[in-house]
Amino acid sequence: MSRETLLEDYRRIRGFSERVCRPLAVDDYQIQSITETSPPKWHLAHVSWFFETFVLGHFKPDYVPFDPDFHYLFNSYYYTVGAMHPRPRRGLLARPTLEQVLAYRRHVDSRMEALIGDAESAEREGFSFRITLGLQHEQQHQELLLMDIKHNFSVNPLRPAYRTDLAAPPGEAPPVRWLAQEGGLHSIGHGGSGFAYDNETPRHSVLIHDHRLADRLVTNAEYLEFIEDGGYGNPALWLADGWFRLQQEAWQQPLYWEQRDGVWRQFTLGGERPLNPHEPVSHLSFYEADAYARWSGKRLPREEELELILDEQPIAGNFVDSDLLHPAPAGPDGQWYGDLWAWTASPYTAYPGFRPLAGSMGEYNGKFMSSQMVLRGGCCATSAAHMRPSYRNFFYPHERWMFSGLRLAEDA
Repeated sequence: MSRETLLEDYRRIRGFSERVCRPLAVDDYQIQSITETSPPKWHLAHVSWFFETFVLGHFKPDYVPFDPDFHYLFNSYYYTVGAMHPRPRRGLLARPTLEQVLAYRRHVDSRMEALIGDAESAEREGFSFRITLGLQHEQQHQELLLMDIKHNFSVNPLRPAYRTDLAAPPGEAPPVRWLAQEGGLHSIGHGGSGFAYDNETPRHSVLIHDHRLADRLVTNAEYLEFIEDGGYGNPALWLADGWFRLQQEAWQQPLYWEQRDGVWRQFTLGGERPLNPHEPVSHLSFYEADAYARWSGKRLPREEELELILDEQPIAGNFVDSDLLHPAPAGPDGQWYGDLWAWTASPYTAYPGFRPLAGSMGEYNGKFMSSQMVLRGGCCATSAAHMRPSYRNFFYPHERWMFSGLRLAEDA
């Protein structure tokens, strides 16, 4: 990648983080509604800390940090580089102020732009990859920002809208089509050019059996049938951990759904709206997705099944670039990328021959390969340029605040 392209990407992606935060009032930057979310102010600082620690600190031995205390405050989970402020207490960090965090970003940006423009540094091994990794990392946090802002606003009884100019997605979901997929020995995993995370490698062979995949995500109307049939009250449909979680947290419907006067409504980044039956059902835990699949007589797809069909599709759909920031009804050509991350039946584990990145970068993905499940396909808060068929997202099975949905599969 040329230095000019790298600089252009850096400015564009860094600028988008601040665009995401532009509709916020200063008070909004401080909120952390649950342990899983982080204050927007923390996100803006953390991604800058990432560049400061892993790029500037690596390629510029004489680099002086903006504020040494920030290393503790804005480290997320990189134990090999030092201690960090506890995640559940990020919302208590009234200081540094937003102005100081934005000054931190400007400081890091000026040093990074100078570094990218330095021909001698650009020749060093791993230079382009490490900066690209930082940019991919920031795009992940842009998605997290939107997810976190949505949850932070949802706990406010005033039901404030993040943006009042967001259009409700149009359209009606077509009847689901079942696409037959031939089994056999297939190759999955990243093996071509372009960026990929270490957990997408190495490319390897998997045995797949004949199966069929639904060409779109399950809709709100279809999920309502599950609710009305007593799905949340039938323990036979639920994994044991899911049934325990359901009872512990009193789940009766997806996150952000509420029924008032017999009418279902849904909280969105555009405020509260009537539930659209044609939109894909969103903010489901793995347990809910799995229970619905059992109720319907189907199953969740395995991640390799989805990767193979994603590899055949153009990377097109309702991404953050569409500026809907909400899942839309499927179109006539199906629904493969964007809208919602689709839960799979696959645990998040290492591929055969997996090797994490060397050093602290190896903490990025590999150490989370336990007790989490894989999701595929991107969502309405993902950048289209951030997506590829081999992308493996992962969350704990009980989590619901992310843009997650489900697609059905069945054995042939």
